[in-house]
Amino acid sequence: MKNSRHYFIIGLLVLLTIPVFAQKGGLSEERLARYENFLKTEIDENRIPGAVSLIYRKGEIAHDEVYGLNNVEEKSKMTKDQLFYIQSMTKPIISVAFMMLYEEGHFFLTDPVSKYLPGFDSLRVIRDPNDGVMGETDPIETPINMIHLLSHTAGFSHGLGGNQLEQDYNKAMYQREHGDIQSRMNAMLEMPLLGQPGEQWAYSGSPDVLSVLIEQFSGMSTADFIQQRIFDPLGMDDTGYNVADDDLERVVTLHFVDENGELKVAGYQPPNQGVTINSGVNGLWSTAQDYLTFSRMMLNEGESNGQRLLSRKTVELMTTNHVGDLFGDGGFGLGFGLVTDLAKNKASGSVGQFFWGGAFCTYFFIDPEEEMVAIMMTQLNPYSNYYSNKFRQFVYQAIAD
Repeated sequence: MKNSRHYFIIGLLVLLTIPVFAQKGGLSEERLARYENFLKTEIDENRIPGAVSLIYRKGEIAHDEVYGLNNVEEKSKMTKDQLFYIQSMTKPIISVAFMMLYEEGHFFLTDPVSKYLPGFDSLRVIRDPNDGVMGETDPIETPINMIHLLSHTAGFSHGLGGNQLEQDYNKAMYQREHGDIQSRMNAMLEMPLLGQPGEQWAYSGSPDVLSVLIEQFSGMSTADFIQQRIFDPLGMDDTGYNVADDDLERVVTLHFVDENGELKVAGYQPPNQGVTINSGVNGLWSTAQDYLTFSRMMLNEGESNGQRLLSRKTVELMTTNHVGDLFGDGGFGLGFGLVTDLAKNKASGSVGQFFWGGAFCTYFFIDPEEEMVAIMMTQLNPYSNYYSNKFRQFVYQAIAD
């Protein structure tokens, strides 16, 4: 008995000397320090100005931190309530709004868009995108349906590529003066399609068409619809196309790295007041906390803050792959990219993760299997997948339960 007691005491002392690292949401603080050190290094070496980072897992905030500056010239510190221009992270919100109207019975996903909007039954397909808008074309073989718009398979362009037709899209949609979303959509309809509907995944301006349809089906502007039907119920008080006067000091400045490797304030700063184009493609300002609120609603199968925006079956539909193998090593649902095969993805994650990002380096992903939402926001032009990939790599390696 004496020996047993002796060994018990020794064992207890050994256990007490083993370092115990704190965890929240099953994430190791020791391992999260790797992620934080990465961000601090990027800031110290003038590759990004600063960042706001949030991780929610298993019902609690596991990580909520802020780093660096919101303006490198003014040396003003980044704060947790900063407003970021989230660019294409607008698209998931617009997709949710559109699917709310689907649930109300306004349309079928298989409906041709031409049933509701003129001009979609006379579109043509370019033979060679390098020839631009004036190149030879063929008629569309199948109509563009609603689901093509949501899944970026309609054949439209986003104007981001290098061929002449992509450049023509960019000029028509973003370099021409437009007073409203209808005008910008009409400019897109002047362009031939990149390919036949349903035959390719091409990142596109299709969500602008969704915005026009939202206004037609709801009888209100897209800005009013998402405010009344999404932002107000969820308590997203800091998200919208325009920033109030009192909140202008919270706007994060857009930066770029010049040819000498110096981080500088960009000459172009995105509009934050007087915006009249309620775009489905881009245009929203938001905070990391507001976007977490939206993402938690999707993680919780359409319900949050005591409000149900979507049925869990609609969320399931939106996070199912609708494009086969057209989207590289993953899949694409209705407004979200998807992880469908970890081996093809060649990175840590979970099958079923859905995600997207914004052109000024804002990122989020939602992982139902891990009950997790992760968000990282900075303001840097141009976009880089590097930070998206590093972000996921560091978040997943921190899981310790």
